[in-house]
Parts: sequence; structure tokens; C-alpha cells
Amino acid sequence: MRERSGGASQPGYRGDMGQRSISRDGAPSFGEQGGKLTYGGYLRLPELLSAQVPESQPPAHDELLFITIHQVYELWFQLILAELTDARDRMLAGETYLPRLRLERCLTVQGVLERQVDVIDTMTPQDFLEFRTKLAPASGFQSVQFREIEFLSGLKDPGFPARFRGLTGDERERLLRRLAEPSLWDGFLAVLRHAGFEVGSDSDRFTSYATIAGDRERYGPLWDLAEALIAHDQSWALWRARHVLMAERQIGTKTGTGGSAGGAYLRSRVELRFYPELWELRSRL
Repeated sequence: MRERSGGASQPGYRGDMGQRSISRDGAPSFGEQGGKLTYGGYLRLPELLSAQVPESQPPAHDELLFITIHQVYELWFQLILAELTDARDRMLAGETYLPRLRLERCLTVQGVLERQVDVIDTMTPQDFLEFRTKLAPASGFQSVQFREIEFLSGLKDPGFPARFRGLTGDERERLLRRLAEPSLWDGFLAVLRHAGFEVGSDSDRFTSYATIAGDRERYGPLWDLAEALIAHDQSWALWRARHVLMAERQIGTKTGTGGSAGGAYLRSRVELRFYPELWELRSRL
């Protein structure tokens, strides 16, 4: 610990916090006595608020809503990726507590993602049609971060980068890296190995799951972590299902702007699961 000189007790002394100062009455105060950082500067608000640029001319009123919603999705995706990556890394090291906390935070964020669809639903199909043609060939199908979340969660599609049109070099590299690196499922299996369970074969794993499920008093942290993974999986499936209904409410059976089958494509992905073995365990209990 750094030793402080006698000046540390004097009014106005600034220690390691940099922006903290001591007022004359001895109470801590914050503000201009510290650094020059401002709320807007810290959040980069000029750059953030200048990023909503509608394409339609004359401007369609609801295009700002559409852009804002999807930009907010990408900000949340960025946070989810940070949390899931940390959870994966900690599981690979054998941890259970903090990975569960990270997954629970993601679950709360994913609930926000689902509720954001309610905001999109305030837009009528007629209002969407005012600017929808300007979107082609852009599509939510092209969200790199969304695919990164799926790959990191365990739903890896090696052929996707080749089918993905319009990728930048950096985006392609990110997707390929996610395909090559361990997933959350790999992290969970590492936790089980660290706890002394066999996970080499299907039979070994289901025997291990049954042991954990049958003695939650002894293996509570492992069971809670498995449940956190299931909750993450379920929440993502609910968001997919909500997205299907939103798309069908807006465009019916029309083809998606990116050339996909629209609602039919989205519906085909509703049944996908990150952790099918944990779902199958329910049938074996």
C-alpha cells in the first residue's frame, strides 16, 4: 500500500481516486475539483446520438424508432458477449459461482431484449412499409454479434460465414474465432471434469448429470450452474419466438429484406437449443 505524507489529512487533498476531494467541512465532494470528465464525454453521447441516420426521403416517422431499437439490441449483444465470454473462461478454470452470476445477468438483459419487441409493435405495417424498401438487402440475419452469441453458447454453424453476405474482414475473423474457441458447453463440461465427473461419452455424461440432479445438497453449485445454462437457452428461444410474431405482425409471409424466407425462416429456428443434453435430462429424471 502506498504511504501517504502528512498532507493527506489537509483539506483539498486528492488521493488515488483523482476526482475525489475533501470539502472544508470534511465531507467528500465531487466535481470540478477533480478531472475534466463529463457525463456526455464519458458516454460519448455526441457520437452515440449522431448514429441514428434515417435513409428514407422524405423521412418516414417510424424509421428513427426502427434504427434506435436495433442499435440498442447491438449494445445489449455486446454486453451479453462480454458476460458470456467471462462465464465461459471461468468455467474452463473450474469456477461455478461467478459464471452463474454472469449467466443470471444475461438472463435479465435477455428479458429486456424480449420486451423491446413491444416497442417495435407500436409501429403499424403501413408505417413500416414507408421505409422497408430502403433496408434491402440489410437484415437482422446479418447481425454478427447475434451469431457470435449463438456460437459462444454452443450453437455453432461452420458454414454460416461462407453464406453470410457483406461481411467485413474483421467480422469474418470474429465469427471464425468464435467457431474455433471453446463454447459455454465446453466450459460446463470442464467444470464437471474439475469436480471429478466423467464426461467422455454420452453415457458418462448422463450418469454424471443424474448423480448431480439426485444429490443437490452435495452438488448444489453444479446443479445451479446447469439451471442457469438452461435459463439462458430458454430465454434465447423465447426471444426467437417473440421475434417471429413481431415479423409476421409487420410483414406477414413476405420475404425478408435480406432475402431470407422471412417469418418461415425465423420459425424454423425457434426449436433450436444450445444444450440439448440438459433438456433431455428432464425426460430421464
